[in-house]
Amino acid sequence: MKFINVGFGNMVAAERIVVIAGPDSAPIKRLVQDARDAGRVIDVTCGRRTRAVLLTDSEHVILSAIQSETISNRLASEEEEEDEEEEEETEA
Repeated sequence: MKFINVGFGNMVAAERIVVIAGPDSAPIKRLVQDARDAGRVIDVTCGRRTRAVLLTDSEHVILSAIQSETISNRLASEEEEEDEEEEEETEA
């Protein structure tokens, strides 16, 4: 299982992430509020401004202080490393 850093040493299982979104749109704000009311919000911002909202396959909502683009890039580089490892294994 691969984990991705979402800020301040907090990690999320990469394969569980469904959506990475910015926190500014009204639908995302509603989603966060509904999840907060239901007790499904995990706030890993450490008191800082929320810059990314991650939705998992278990419908948990993770609030991160790192830009959504940065998290997306980390996720993409993680997938590239995984692809390279698979290629090396098939060559050997």
